[in-house]
Amino acid sequence: MAESRTNLLARTFASLRIRNFRLFFIGQLISNSGNWLTTVAITLLVLHRTGSGASVGLLAVCQYGPLLVLSPFAGLVADRSNKRTLLYLTQSLEMAESFVLAWLAFQPHSPLPAFYLTAVAGGTLLAFDNPARRSFVNEMVGTEDVSNAVTLYSAMNSLSRVVGPTIAGALIVGLGYGWCFTIDGASYLVVLAALVLMRSAELRRAPRTPRGRGQVRAGLRYLVGVPELWITFVMLAIIGTASYNFTVVLPLFVERGLHGSDLQYTLIYAAFSGGGVLGTLVVARRTAIGLRSIIISAGCFGVALVGLFLVPDIGFAYPLAVLIGGTSVSYMTATTAIAQLRTDRAMIGRVLALQTVLQLGTTPIGGPILGVVADLAGGRTPVLVGGVAAIVAALFGLVAARRPRLREGPAEDPAPAPEAVE
Repeated sequence: MAESRTNLLARTFASLRIRNFRLFFIGQLISNSGNWLTTVAITLLVLHRTGSGASVGLLAVCQYGPLLVLSPFAGLVADRSNKRTLLYLTQSLEMAESFVLAWLAFQPHSPLPAFYLTAVAGGTLLAFDNPARRSFVNEMVGTEDVSNAVTLYSAMNSLSRVVGPTIAGALIVGLGYGWCFTIDGASYLVVLAALVLMRSAELRRAPRTPRGRGQVRAGLRYLVGVPELWITFVMLAIIGTASYNFTVVLPLFVERGLHGSDLQYTLIYAAFSGGGVLGTLVVARRTAIGLRSIIISAGCFGVALVGLFLVPDIGFAYPLAVLIGGTSVSYMTATTAIAQLRTDRAMIGRVLALQTVLQLGTTPIGGPILGVVADLAGGRTPVLVGGVAAIVAALFGLVAARRPRLREGPAEDPAPAPEAVE
């Protein structure tokens, strides 16, 4: 029994034995926790200044609109670039953006448009940082560890959502918004140090894509030609637009739908993120991930959101938040793993950038719509909309996966041959 538990732990955390990935993991855990300080702080700052769900939706447009516009080109930049060098640049500029937000928050009467403009700058940097950071995971580990590294990276993101919002709640109540932004800025120093300490000789650098015309279109054509990718990406378009707008939906749900406080919102977010950690660790134990995993996770995510819509008070919301966190991250981790494992090395940056467009770049569309829905129909309604959308996406995946070409293979396809993965 003890040996079995040891083997299970070794399989779950296999990629952390690699020094470069371990450094990256630690740096990103600290920095992403800082990022969530900023996300929670700026959302509550705008909500309290305006009292408007539409204003929170506009903030989402500023934060994620650049991803919608720039991500396809940014993915090509990642494919053409030395990803470690690109991350030095993007992470340094994002650090500067956090310190600008801190300076604005410490001023007594900073205009709200200044926060919106700084959020636009941050979204622009994120558009270039995201595909470089995510595809860099493939260069730090061997082919056999890519799936585990991807899932652990998602677990790290979920853990940071526990740490960040919890600290944000204490800082906002005790010290104010400015300190959230300041600590976020300082956290980037750890990321930069981790990049410096990596051993270049141990990186498996992907071949750079040469310059040429039509390379973004080539990425789209490649995506459409791989059934597992286009089916999961259509599902992601639905869920990303209507269901994955937590930064807009959760504060409105807690403060309007349940009449909770800032601290209760951050605790709900911590519970949601704690469930995400558990969900990702479950996925990390799997040796193969296929369409079936994604469809089941999407359906469970939708049912959990409908359950949250129905809770009578905030006490019942905590366990539902854990369930939503687990199912949503399990779904997104499986989707990311498919994108990483089924994509040719030369296309990885562009495919991951397109995934970012559908996951985060759709927020400027769904966020304002759901903000207005909350203003018109109450803070609970956007949660119901998201739940129904996730269930619809799961049904679409179930029908599309029954096409003859896909039925020929097993329900849970193993990872492709080493020369086809990255």
